[in-house]
Amino acid sequence: MSEAPVLRPGHGPGEVWDAPRAHRPLDATVSVPGSKSLTNRYLVLAALAAEPVTVRGGLRSRDSDLMIAALRGLGVAVDDAGDEWRVTPGPIRGGAHVDCGLAGTVMRFVPPMVLLADGPVSFDGDEGARVRPMGPLLDALRLLGATVDDDGRGTLPFTVTPPAEVPDVVEVDSSSSSQFVTGLLLTAPRLPEGLTIRHTGQTLPSLPHIDMTCEALREAGIRVDQPDERTWIVHPGEIRPGDVRVEPDLSNAGPFMAAALVAGGTVRIPGWPEVTTQPGALFPELLTRMGATCTLEGDVLTVTGTGEIRGIDADLSPAGEITPTIAALCALATSPSRLTGIGHLRGHETDRLAAIAAEVERVGGNCTADDGSLEFSGMPPAGLSGAAMETYHDHRMATFAAILGLAVPGTRVINVGTTSKTMPDFPALWRGMLGPDA
Repeated sequence: MSEAPVLRPGHGPGEVWDAPRAHRPLDATVSVPGSKSLTNRYLVLAALAAEPVTVRGGLRSRDSDLMIAALRGLGVAVDDAGDEWRVTPGPIRGGAHVDCGLAGTVMRFVPPMVLLADGPVSFDGDEGARVRPMGPLLDALRLLGATVDDDGRGTLPFTVTPPAEVPDVVEVDSSSSSQFVTGLLLTAPRLPEGLTIRHTGQTLPSLPHIDMTCEALREAGIRVDQPDERTWIVHPGEIRPGDVRVEPDLSNAGPFMAAALVAGGTVRIPGWPEVTTQPGALFPELLTRMGATCTLEGDVLTVTGTGEIRGIDADLSPAGEITPTIAALCALATSPSRLTGIGHLRGHETDRLAAIAAEVERVGGNCTADDGSLEFSGMPPAGLSGAAMETYHDHRMATFAAILGLAVPGTRVINVGTTSKTMPDFPALWRGMLGPDA
């Protein structure tokens, strides 16, 4: 039996979405919005840049809105009135209060910027954000000379007061989130001597996200050396991203790609990059192992399925954020599956391992969650029954439920609006993929 989750319900009165079922094989082209991960990295780099930056194709979502508001509070001018956002950097200003909402990128990327501020900055967020791990990053800021007042919790809320001087070496345990390293990397070029960052933990999840950050820094003219797999040396320098274009969010493309396996037929994703550091780049390989055919012609990735799904044994430590999508397929697969290397997901928007296990069992499936893995017994979708599925204020649990709903009649999603965190138009995109009779 899976561990009983201590989870936050994700709904308000009446917020229930009837997940549409797929009645025929798909034939759809879905254009997904820009990458949240890249959008918020580019926004921070633009805020710290030596000259104004234009960001094209940025994701309009709650997370990016929270980041823009945070940067404005720190004295950065952001004109996001149209599709091209103009970021004009200035001196980092203290005295602000930052609302992190549920955005991990805001609560982990912005506090290191306070090392450059002229006064203290306070941080808080949604109730769910107050249980997400922050201690290792706050300890790293203390090692860098900042004063951090968090009443010893290691979580939001807290206040960071900048130091008079900043050392050029810091250690941080990023076992629970690669975002701790990324937050330090983004600010590092602006420190007087740059920064050497050493990861001290036994594991380091989501390495592609750190690679993404390093690549963004290099594209902005910053030298980043990596003498070993747990050390990054960021040299000081002017950050000059120029004008940047945000790639489509490959993790958000995942549920639409998965739909081709569940319903059969074909889904095409235009704008797929030939080379990328996004964790969602692992989808074609994983979906192929589960029974899909994936081809890339030009910048269009085409995924074709038969409606039959094979189980999989996969280490998802490089790309934990795609776990809910793969897990939904595992719940519908006809053979057993095991997903490993995902213990850090217990500290995301919710405890995602416990949430996935609970929701699979809610519809009559079998899923066991332990400290770092999920196991599925495998059964035909006909053995599952519809239910009102919780989302726990977690956007990826909402898309997880929508995938199940393609095959399980009577599936309802409580608070599908939580997808606004990274994909505000998800319900319309989902129905559009299924056609006018969805």
